[in-house]
Amino acid sequence: MTILPLAYLPSVSYFARLLRGDCVVDLGEHFVKRSERNRTRILATGGVMELTAHVCHANRPRQPMRDVRLDYSKRWQHQHWGALVSSYRSSPYFDHYAGRFEPFYTRPYDFLVEYNLGLLEVLCSLARIPMPTLCERYVEARPGDLDLRSRNSEGPAFEAEPYFQVFSDRMPFAANLSFADLLFAEGPASVSVLGRCRFGS
Repeated sequence: MTILPLAYLPSVSYFARLLRGDCVVDLGEHFVKRSERNRTRILATGGVMELTAHVCHANRPRQPMRDVRLDYSKRWQHQHWGALVSSYRSSPYFDHYAGRFEPFYTRPYDFLVEYNLGLLEVLCSLARIPMPTLCERYVEARPGDLDLRSRNSEGPAFEAEPYFQVFSDRMPFAANLSFADLLFAEGPASVSVLGRCRFGS
C-alpha cells in the first residue's frame, strides 16, 4: 500500500501512483509546513513557479491536518488563479476545464483539507481516475508499505513521460509539475501519459 498526504494540486507522480491503485490518503496526519500539503508547482513564462496556499498558524507543531485553516489576509487565491490563467490559457484544454477550477479561486474555504479534497475530486473526475481511499485517522505504516508523508520521502525515482507543455518552444521539459499542467496539455490523453511514467526500484 502507498500512503499519501492530501496535497494541493498534486504532482504528476502523485497521480501516477493513484492510477496504479492501492493508495490511501491520510487525512489524520499532522500538517507539515513547506510541503506539498499547501504547495504546488506550475510552469510559468519564467520557468517553474511555486504556488503556496496560505494557512493560519503554519508554525504550530503537531497541528492535525483536518484543523488547518486557510488564511485570507493576503489575496493568494486571486494570485494563484491569475498565475494559472496566464500560464495555461494557450494550452489545448485550459478553456475546456477552467470552469471546474475557477470556483476554488473565487470563493473562500474554511479548511485546507476541504479545499485540497475538492480539487483532488475535480482532478480525478476530469482524468477519470478513481478517488483513492481516504482515512480520517492516522495511518500506521506496516512493513512493505510505501509511506510518502515525510517531507524527505520521495520513494523510488520517478521517470516522467514527456509531453508537450506550454512554452515548449522556449524552455526544456519540466518534469513532475502539478497534474493540472499535464491535464491542461493532454486532456483525456493524460491517463495514457501517466501510464507510460515509470518508478525506479
